[in-house]
Amino acid sequence: MEERVVVVVGYDEAELLDIACVTTSLTTANRLGASPAYAVSVATPGGRAITCDSGLTLQGQRSLERLRGPLDTLIVSGGFGHETAAENPRIVGHVRRLARESRRVASVCTGATVLAATGLLEGRRATTHWRYAERLACAYPGVTVDPAPIYIRDGSVSTAAGVTSALDLTLAFIEEDHGAELARAVARGLVTYLQRPGNQAQMSMFTATPAPTNGLVRRVVDHIAGHLAGDLAASTLAAEAGVSERHLTRLFIDHLGKAPGRYVRDARTEAAAHLLTSTSLPVASVAAQCGFGTSETLRQAFVSRYGTPPSRYRATQNTPAT
Repeated sequence: MEERVVVVVGYDEAELLDIACVTTSLTTANRLGASPAYAVSVATPGGRAITCDSGLTLQGQRSLERLRGPLDTLIVSGGFGHETAAENPRIVGHVRRLARESRRVASVCTGATVLAATGLLEGRRATTHWRYAERLACAYPGVTVDPAPIYIRDGSVSTAAGVTSALDLTLAFIEEDHGAELARAVARGLVTYLQRPGNQAQMSMFTATPAPTNGLVRRVVDHIAGHLAGDLAASTLAAEAGVSERHLTRLFIDHLGKAPGRYVRDARTEAAAHLLTSTSLPVASVAAQCGFGTSETLRQAFVSRYGTPPSRYRATQNTPAT
């Protein structure tokens, strides 16, 4: 193939960032010497202009109906119009047809709904924007929906969690096609993470949900966040809160969905992830600052949560400035 033909499918009320993260990353790769280069275009119903969910108009470059393969990569964007698109037999039919003529297929955000409507996700593990994961799982019970990772690659079919996760997935594609050096160069050009691991959580545990409504739980959570290197055993936290350990555990499970020990471990792991990507502290120092007794304990926590050891996690991120 003289060039890698990549088509992004758009429709009315598609999310512009879903599209732009893909197209800008690939054209940046071209400018930095990708060979073979990417031939990138946006296909829409009838090749007409679409109104994105931001209200901006995007001109289609290819007609979805007239488009023919072979394609290197077919990517379906998401957006508020995803359910309408998934209910449109012409859009679904042509995406299904083009998928058969593509080396790899992907969706961004709620574009997973369109892929699910084609049957391409049946029996596969997939992700979508966390806000729509339950809806996707209910509508398509044959799809194993995991709302946590920023992207999932299941064979030749990939799904990205939403919006800027399209950037992470596209960087992974560039690395697969042209090597890590070009992917890093593209990331530097876009002033973004070198590449977040696909199994990194979509959201920080500190921002994913509102603060606990229970005042006692909220006080304990604030204490944990401010004392990660200290003694955060359940018995110590219970004494700090002035309640029994059993009562504190029940409150945590009721309001946070996890016991105090699990919450502390997750908080420490996430704090360590932040230090690994924002400083040049040795792994042992990161472990100590975040309350892990040893580097090995930190490694075990990282592998359990992120599926990769701390050193590898750091290597996939921006080079720290200090």
